[in-house]
Amino acid sequence: MLTRSKKDELVSGLKGDIDKANAVFLTNLIGIQSNDAVEIRKKIRDVGGKVVVTRNTLFEIAGKDTKCSGLLANLKGPTAVAFAFDDAAAVAKALKESGKSLEEVSLKGGVLGDKVLSVQEVNELADLPSRDEMLGTLLATFMAPVSALARVLHSVGEKKGESGTEEKAE
Repeated sequence: MLTRSKKDELVSGLKGDIDKANAVFLTNLIGIQSNDAVEIRKKIRDVGGKVVVTRNTLFEIAGKDTKCSGLLANLKGPTAVAFAFDDAAAVAKALKESGKSLEEVSLKGGVLGDKVLSVQEVNELADLPSRDEMLGTLLATFMAPVSALARVLHSVGEKKGESGTEEKAE
C-alpha cells in the first residue's frame, strides 16, 4: 500500500515528466508477460522515452493543470503512460510495433505538444519515419545536386581522356 508521502512523490515525478515530455501516449501493459513488458520499456527507453504504470487516480491528479489534463482525466481500466522526451514518432512506433506482436498492447490516445491526439492520429504519427530517417532523406536531397555535378564532371573527364588517347594513337 502506498503511503501519502510516496503518492505525493509519485505525483510530483509524473508532473515533471509531463512538463518535460514532447508527447504523452496512453497504452496498456497489463496482461503481458514481464519479459515482454521489460522489452517494451527498453525499446521506448532506447528512443528517448519512458513508460509509467500506476493508479489512474494518480495519473489524473498529476495531469491537473497540465497539457494532459483532458487525456488523463477519468481513465478507466488498466492504463500505462508513455512519455516521449526526444522523438515522439519513435515512441509511438515502438508502442505500435509492440501491439502487432502482443494484442494486449494498444494505443489509446495521446498528446503531442498541446494538441490532444485521437487513436487514429497516434497511429498516423507512428507510421511516420523516425527523426534519423527524415534527416537522412533531407541530407540526400541536399546532396543530390552536388553528386549529380560530380558524376557529370567525372564522365566529361573520362570522355576527354578517351578522346586524348585516340588522338595520340593515330
